[in-house]
Amino acid sequence: MSQSTSADAPASRRLRLPSFSVQVLIGLVLGVVLGLVARNLGPAADGNPNWLTSTLDTIGGLFVDLLRTAVIPLIFTAIVASIANLRNVTNAARLAGQTLLWFAITALIAVSIGITLGLILQPGQHTSVTDAAAAEPGRTGDWWAFLTGLVPTNFLGLSASTSLDPESGAAATSLSFNVLQFLVVSAAIGIAALKVGEKAEPFLAFNRAALAIIQKVLWWIIRLAPIGTIGLLGYAVADYGWDAIGSLGRFTLAIYIGLALVLFVVYPIVLRAHGLNPLKFFTGAWPAIQLAFVSRSSVGTLPVTEQVTERNLGVSRSYASFAVPFGATTKMDGCAAIYPAIAAIFVAQFFGLDLSITDYLLIVLVSVVGSAATAGTTGATVMLTLTLSTLGLPLAGVGLLLAVDPILDMGRTAVNVAGQALVPTIVAQREGLLDLEVYNSNRRGDVFTGERAEDDEPARPGELATA
Repeated sequence: MSQSTSADAPASRRLRLPSFSVQVLIGLVLGVVLGLVARNLGPAADGNPNWLTSTLDTIGGLFVDLLRTAVIPLIFTAIVASIANLRNVTNAARLAGQTLLWFAITALIAVSIGITLGLILQPGQHTSVTDAAAAEPGRTGDWWAFLTGLVPTNFLGLSASTSLDPESGAAATSLSFNVLQFLVVSAAIGIAALKVGEKAEPFLAFNRAALAIIQKVLWWIIRLAPIGTIGLLGYAVADYGWDAIGSLGRFTLAIYIGLALVLFVVYPIVLRAHGLNPLKFFTGAWPAIQLAFVSRSSVGTLPVTEQVTERNLGVSRSYASFAVPFGATTKMDGCAAIYPAIAAIFVAQFFGLDLSITDYLLIVLVSVVGSAATAGTTGATVMLTLTLSTLGLPLAGVGLLLAVDPILDMGRTAVNVAGQALVPTIVAQREGLLDLEVYNSNRRGDVFTGERAEDDEPARPGELATA
């Protein structure tokens, strides 16, 4: 008998699996199937969701919670490390300016598409939804939110809210992070460490080590994405289904046509204009776009977006660790451009109100600038209320659209995240900070180019180490 060679031994210890994107696609299919099964089972005897719906909800919720857990330490260590690296970058102010400029340019294009589709398809005049659905939202956007969002109320940007259970009367308090405030705190500490100089080197060395550890933990969380996808999409299908689309079919169609035009037409044109292959962009950014679609959370997807922007698209770490977190709070072509434009036109048409040229220009202004004004409390509903209040349209119109909001939110968030990866990529290309070898590599949809499955040798695409 011949003995195995040392080169064959590592391969024998590996379990061959499909690539990460294929695993997520399998999760998508299983999620839809299980969601349909759960929906057909109907509610439990006590009126609560059945066991399968509850299981899917729990699985998806736990996965998003894990991702969000990684957001805060990732933002802090990445921002501090990126600012420390700015000592070697001579054009930091120019990079920030270019980032904001391209945020505005792509938002301007997106809102123009939204207005055009609203006028052509006229969703507000082709709907069976009734006035009974009209209701003002619990949260509204305002122009002062940007300034108040910039000033931290505490070190971690934490806010607490307490609600009472109407049946039991028990009080429940929940904590949430204001990501924009925490970004400001992290930037201030990073700048201070840079100014302190040599005395801050032990702190910066510790921060670099912490960042490496967090990224490794993040990798473990991301490998759970296919399972999380099953829960997230399965629960969405089981809980919402597609019944609500009937009364708002043309509105839903207008939103998704707009999202598709931005994602698959505008973004590829922008990439081509910068000499970049759009297919390479999508294969690199697709893991984050997929996760955004099912999780419906730009902040929850932030760790993945930052990793694919750096590891798959070749954007330098010092720039990506600034641009992507900043984009996650202020760059929303889906929620802040396409959706509020079409939705505002819908509300105006539904209530029989005519919009002037000035009103359409105000929609453009709110979409380009307003996402920053609602930073820290971002969301499509908040952006819509800001748009409606600016135009003087009835806020009760928001309630007309809530039935299909979860379905729309999947596509909106996917476009948001795609834009958050696109802008750093094209700015890096313009400034000579893009590693074209990494960008053009044949990654086959893997999350991290060059990520090691084992410490001693790199994993090949589609493989996971069994050890």
